[in-house]
Amino acid sequence: MTSSLVDRTQLMAVLPRDTVLRSCILSAFNSRQCSHRSCTKCKVLVIQRVAYLARPIPTTPTNKMDGLDAFDGDEDAALRYAIALSLQETGHSSSETPIDLDSDDANSKTAVKESGRLPIAREHKDLPPSNDAPLVSQQPASASSSFAGLDRKKMEEERLARLRKRKPVESEPRDEGRRQRPKLDAEPPTKLTTSTSFQSLPYPKGVVKKTWAAGFPRENDIKIEEVLQKEELELALISSFQWDDLWMLSKIDWRRTKLICVAFACDEAQQKEIKGNVPKGPSIRFCFPPMMSTGNMHSKLQLLRYPRYLRIVVPSGNFVPYDWGETGVIENTVFLIDLPLIDDPELRSNNLGPFGEELRYFLRAQGLEESLIHSLAKYDFSEANRYRFIHTIGGSHVGDKWQRTGYCGLGRAVKSLGVDIIGNIEVDFIASSLGSLNTDLLLAIYYAAQGDDGMKEYGMRTAKGKNKGSTQTKLDLGDKFRIYFPSRDSVMQSRGGKDAAGTICTQSKWWDSATFPRELIRDCKSIRPGLLTHSKIMLVRHSQPGKSIPAFAYVGSANLSESAWGRLTKERGTGNPKLTCRNWECGVIIPIMHQASSENGSQSSPGLSDFNDTIPVPIKVPGDAYGTTKSKRPWLFLEN
Repeated sequence: MTSSLVDRTQLMAVLPRDTVLRSCILSAFNSRQCSHRSCTKCKVLVIQRVAYLARPIPTTPTNKMDGLDAFDGDEDAALRYAIALSLQETGHSSSETPIDLDSDDANSKTAVKESGRLPIAREHKDLPPSNDAPLVSQQPASASSSFAGLDRKKMEEERLARLRKRKPVESEPRDEGRRQRPKLDAEPPTKLTTSTSFQSLPYPKGVVKKTWAAGFPRENDIKIEEVLQKEELELALISSFQWDDLWMLSKIDWRRTKLICVAFACDEAQQKEIKGNVPKGPSIRFCFPPMMSTGNMHSKLQLLRYPRYLRIVVPSGNFVPYDWGETGVIENTVFLIDLPLIDDPELRSNNLGPFGEELRYFLRAQGLEESLIHSLAKYDFSEANRYRFIHTIGGSHVGDKWQRTGYCGLGRAVKSLGVDIIGNIEVDFIASSLGSLNTDLLLAIYYAAQGDDGMKEYGMRTAKGKNKGSTQTKLDLGDKFRIYFPSRDSVMQSRGGKDAAGTICTQSKWWDSATFPRELIRDCKSIRPGLLTHSKIMLVRHSQPGKSIPAFAYVGSANLSESAWGRLTKERGTGNPKLTCRNWECGVIIPIMHQASSENGSQSSPGLSDFNDTIPVPIKVPGDAYGTTKSKRPWLFLEN
């Protein structure tokens, strides 16, 4: 679809459910400035991008989606989805209900500020009973609605008819023959006394899983329903770069669950537009983190409160059905850990440990109210502190703040975890998006993975004259840094083809640049044949003569770009370090325990498969190298 073929009526018909994209395309169509991803160039690109993303994935034998149901037999979820589809109007009334992570007290402090930092969505009147709720509006949807020009009633009736005819076909998780994963600590951290047993929690020590994908056997994966556990969910703080609000409301019982969405908005007008798109019924509050003129709110953090514990979820996927496997064409990775509630107030401490402290720092920077942040102290973080929570906070950071975020924060976390090393390492980075890469950025990340705070690469880059000769020669990363990104052929041959690759991107002007490290890039193919990979994973090994030892893994939202990891420069006037980051990101550093030695006392040289006891590596390695030539091409979204 080209811009010359798109008028406003046609444009409204292809608007996606993603509230950010919807607002973005309308802003661009009306010639307002928009900073969402590639939208800064011109509104033509915005129209092409959103129209492309809105295209449905065809149900063909090639993607094997016939007979699969997105609700997996859950008729309650299907009914909520149908009701939500019909609710396009906004009839707001005042809402001042306070929220924290462990309170149902209507008199507790508010969770969000109204001083422009964190607008609150207005509550709607209760929905009518489901049998009175119309399945479709009799009038065309408005500009703020999720769909336009669709006969949703007919579509829902047909879907439910298919559901009734459907027979159970899904494979159950396979337990036989599966290796037991080793504990990450020989001695568990000191635990506080809680009334909730660690053993009774689903994931008390933390776990990394692949997202479920429709049409594939269940093995070490997880569904969005299993993450959310809607029957017990009391409060959900959800962050995402893209949204499907109606799908979200079908997965969360919004009648009993308080919901806070952390989302991108470039200005107050877009904030108002996003809040206006909320379907009538649910009470949804919003947090819009402060943004630079360019950049994205790319974090996907979830905080899920249950009666006896808090679940922290750090996925690589957005809150949309395709990122959670419901179309069976793309996969992601998820870190989860469950923290028990500390019943005795005397045992609670404001010192959350390294993991909790950085989580609190990140939430505070986003603009969430102190009452919600303070309630983190009600949970036991002792098991979480075997990991490190790392982040990228959008903006410029000076003083001592530059050391806490971006790649500088990565180095700080690696060092504090005790997996830093002076010698060489090997880095394997799986990414779904590549920015304008160059050696400087890759060296900064490489040194940070060794435990450096960012100053090593900065000193090499800024040295001049006599000082330049005294700095270390730039390291050749040829055999030390591998980057995995899908080729055009891999995308076209995948189950969903090019229609499934709307969130996998790089640009030819970057790829063809003389400074782009094409020699480090390898094709990315999932071990589940035909799936595209949207995961962001960094695997780091310590190199030793004749062998390498797994050290740690990063799992999170950050792709390989300066926007995601930042750039360290010198502050004008003071000459002190300043880190500038355009995106909001977050992830987790997971240490990898050394495996047992062989009988002769030596340890075999491991490949990436040695991470599988802790991290389910989703791709085939080593992967086909692109090389220095331009013959093998990556997937270039805007050119396909």
